[in-house]
Amino acid sequence: MDGTGGRRLDGTPLAGDFANGGVSFWYRQIGLPARRRALPGGRDYDVAIVGGGYTGMWTAYYLKKAQPDLRIAILEKEFAGFGASGRNGGWLSAEFAGSRERYARARGRQAMIDLQHAMFTAVDEVIAVARAEGIDADVHKGGLMQVATNPAQNRRLHAELAYLRRWGFGEQDARLLTREEQEDRVRIAGAYAAVYSPHCARIQPAKLAVGLARAVEALGVDVFEGTTVREIRPRTAAGRASAVTDRGTVTAEYVIRATEGFTAGIKGQRRQWLPMNSSMIVTEPLGEEVWERVGWRNNELLGDEAHAYCYAQRTADGRIAIGGRGVPYRFGSRTDHRGATQPRTVAALREILTGLFPAASGARVQHAWCGVLGVPRDWCSTVHLDHATGLGWAGGYVGSGVTTTNLAGRTLRDLVLRRDTELTALPWVGRRVRQWEPEPLRWIGVQAIYTLFRAADRHENARMSRTSAYARIAELIAGR
Repeated sequence: MDGTGGRRLDGTPLAGDFANGGVSFWYRQIGLPARRRALPGGRDYDVAIVGGGYTGMWTAYYLKKAQPDLRIAILEKEFAGFGASGRNGGWLSAEFAGSRERYARARGRQAMIDLQHAMFTAVDEVIAVARAEGIDADVHKGGLMQVATNPAQNRRLHAELAYLRRWGFGEQDARLLTREEQEDRVRIAGAYAAVYSPHCARIQPAKLAVGLARAVEALGVDVFEGTTVREIRPRTAAGRASAVTDRGTVTAEYVIRATEGFTAGIKGQRRQWLPMNSSMIVTEPLGEEVWERVGWRNNELLGDEAHAYCYAQRTADGRIAIGGRGVPYRFGSRTDHRGATQPRTVAALREILTGLFPAASGARVQHAWCGVLGVPRDWCSTVHLDHATGLGWAGGYVGSGVTTTNLAGRTLRDLVLRRDTELTALPWVGRRVRQWEPEPLRWIGVQAIYTLFRAADRHENARMSRTSAYARIAELIAGR
């Protein structure tokens, strides 16, 4: 990885080992896994999974557990856990991407409530599997705090809580903290209010990815790395579904696409899901005097109500890792494979961090990185399997994928095995949405959305009491 000069959180230069790009801090902490072999040529399987991230690995894991004689292969361009699975913010959260109303229109209000409860269950399912498989991923179920730091955010936070109540959230699922409870949990400068939910746990993402890869291999799944899938073809009268790679063609009864933010690299998929960029920084380990001022003893996950929102965790070794949108999108659905983060993005994240936690202003930023997540045109996640063509997919998690991938894996298991279950009846199953606009409209639209969101945040930070009109315009363009 690159070693460059870093800066303290207050902006002054520092000497040290600040690194930008190459891999996430999570892999820097544990080391990159040894590379597995590439596909040795054309082969045939029962199920071929394109993409070695959480979605692909959970799908393989649950299929093998349910039917051990299935022949399953995972095809990965880099290494298992290379993408968002090894770069995310470590939120094992019950948050689910997309509009509840849109899901409810598909199969009714109760189906959407069932989907939310399935997400609650999925948080505990991941924790249970990690324990059963001996995966030490720094898991701590401390819940989630959503914080308002200006009057407009405060209004939105209360409105969001009322909205959740209408969708069946009880006090046990999300509640407004008293000022004393808020200060006792995490002391955040200028906080107006906070809502707490217990349905969230901290994880170290790369540890979970590496552990899952090891678990699926132990079950007998073939994991091929350094293998680029160029095209996915449906079943025809002449033959089975197939994944065409640079190492040979894999045929299978089912081919599952689990490529999330990297989907645009497959032939014919460039406009399917937009690869949205998200960036993170992590501090050096903070001293006890800083933690005395900050609190954060229960390792809650932390987010705010800004439009260009942030997400943060206290790491197991006493750092603060915080993320948000940097350059949101690259022209032509390109992705930055090196994971380097622009200096202005690092500076913006540093400003957010010091604004929330002035006590940490003297700490060093030791690492910065970025990754991509998949965004469908209607911002709603989906899982699908077509028995006629033999093709399936899951993704479009819009940044809420750590838990959703587990639910997707179990749902794809039931779909592949032709089981009618509570999971296959959930309203995200079988969703189809229109593609994103062609370039340059796609690039112009995304740039406009995030320019407006940032302008809205600046206006609201000037103590506006209502949501900025800029944000309302951005939402209209986004089509959320």
